[in-house]
Amino acid sequence: MQATYPPSASPAGLSPGAAAPAGTRWPLTLAIVAAVLALAWFVTVRQAVLFLIGVGMGGLLAGARFGFTTGWRRLIEARDASGVFAQIILLAVAAAISIPLLSSFPAELSAALGPPSVSLLVGAFVFGITMQIADGCGSGTLYKAGLGIPLNMGVLPLFALGSFLGSVHLHDWLSLGAIAPVSLVRELGSAKALAATFAGLAAVGAAAWLWSRKGGGASRLWNRKLVLAGIGLALLAAANLVVAGQPWGVVYGFGLWAAKLATAAGAFDPGSNAFWGQAGNLRALDQSVFLDVTSITNIGIMAGALWISARRPVEGKPLRAGQWAAVLVAGFLLGYSSRLAFGCNVGAMVSGISTGSLHGWIWVALAFAGSLIGVPLRRRLGV
Repeated sequence: MQATYPPSASPAGLSPGAAAPAGTRWPLTLAIVAAVLALAWFVTVRQAVLFLIGVGMGGLLAGARFGFTTGWRRLIEARDASGVFAQIILLAVAAAISIPLLSSFPAELSAALGPPSVSLLVGAFVFGITMQIADGCGSGTLYKAGLGIPLNMGVLPLFALGSFLGSVHLHDWLSLGAIAPVSLVRELGSAKALAATFAGLAAVGAAAWLWSRKGGGASRLWNRKLVLAGIGLALLAAANLVVAGQPWGVVYGFGLWAAKLATAAGAFDPGSNAFWGQAGNLRALDQSVFLDVTSITNIGIMAGALWISARRPVEGKPLRAGQWAAVLVAGFLLGYSSRLAFGCNVGAMVSGISTGSLHGWIWVALAFAGSLIGVPLRRRLGV
């Protein structure tokens, strides 16, 4: 049975606006095509393909209102597990493709590995709280900003600033305690890593079903639109892995944008910082943002969401000054904590779990614990 929501409780807390004329999509379509051709001609074909992958991701996220944050909130508040169930399917499909690829092409493809650490524990927990207040994780903030939602458009620059400052301080956080990243593919082999991942996802699915059943919502496990969007996102995430050589990420792009601005303004010396002083990060700062694989998919996500909004615009909830202040502070902490946690719902959860990283599972446990606090706090703030 497909879950339905009254307008006041729609996923992402948005209300549909008046439908725009179908013809308004044509200028955007032409602009996207022109961007693809320009990237292929002036940058690289790979970056053009990654931009298209991002456009597809943004279209699916916005079109289905596929929110990682919203799915967790619906489970906690309404005991509706349909959003979480769709995320589990996304992870299963992505893992079924990505783990064998990583095992077969270890030199060409890399996993999203993060070190289990104090930084991860604190960052994931704080992220879980603040993503509920700011109404979006990394991908959620991107696609909702692309939809033109004022709240998320305001959060995005503060998310980027927080991500940048988190990267600047990351070395100090790691000094509090960390162990080497754990790769299930490397430790167990492809078949056992995939089996362990499926077993973990089945356990999460069973727990979500039991939680839903206790609230009388056992029938709300299947939302066809969300499931199809989840499968589509999994396929695009696998395509991103193959084309980019690394898993789908969001947060690094945000931090890079802020780091470029700070460096250009003379306010930051990347060479003196442990994170930005690394060769790869220095190179990213020196070259065009269009050459960064994370940035180009981020831009594509916003473009795909904008294309969706041209046909079906949405309106955000009006907020008072105090509510805006709470959301913007949460947006900054969202960015800072995501860098400490080595990613958001995409970089840590989707890419971490689907490529066999232990840190992805730790992230989920701590972030969900944080959401158990963030959801009632969001309600209390009235955002």
